[in-house]
Amino acid sequence: MKIILSEEIRTLLPNFSIIAYTMDVKNDFTEGVAELLRETEQQYLNRYPITEIVNIPKIKVGRDGYKKCGKDPSRYRLATEALLRRVVKGIGLYRLGDLIDLGNILSIRTLRSICVVDLEKIKGDVTIRIGTKDDYFVAINRGVLNVDRLILYVDEAGPFGSPSSDRERTAITSTTNKILIMMICFEDKEKDIDEALMLDLYKNYAHAANIRKISY
Repeated sequence: MKIILSEEIRTLLPNFSIIAYTMDVKNDFTEGVAELLRETEQQYLNRYPITEIVNIPKIKVGRDGYKKCGKDPSRYRLATEALLRRVVKGIGLYRLGDLIDLGNILSIRTLRSICVVDLEKIKGDVTIRIGTKDDYFVAINRGVLNVDRLILYVDEAGPFGSPSSDRERTAITSTTNKILIMMICFEDKEKDIDEALMLDLYKNYAHAANIRKISY
């Protein structure tokens, strides 16, 4: 597998990049991840006023990236912004299983959108491009999503994710034991630190093995 960035994205977003890995994992509902989720919620509950979330540098650069692509970031929020808003409001995050929970924890702590999907449901290479009016996308818990001008992750079977929402087709289930995880970077700030945190979380809490970095 390889990841391909479209020329349109390279032109519109010259600092855009992806940190991607495949790995074998164990999916469970462990108390260790539940506790880490609670700790993360408490750490970020009062860290930012709700009105200032859009001005957090990592989120702002992502929102600006959406605007450059032609998408309204207030209508189609970055997943990391949506998660942080829930935490700051005190709503908290749903427990969805360790693999997804770790992705949400990683997203909040790095302020980057994280895509975690079932590797065995991915067909061929992954292209990251800007969506068109012809792209059809049924988002998890959101129904049909208008992905025209939205950044999309696409395999041979079609779009399966975006920095705003993922698709049912490649979703993590109780039987998932191999994942593709992608960290979406609109700029380079703290990339090495964020990548190290990704690996640390999945090694320590999901027993990650056969870890392979994907080039693009």
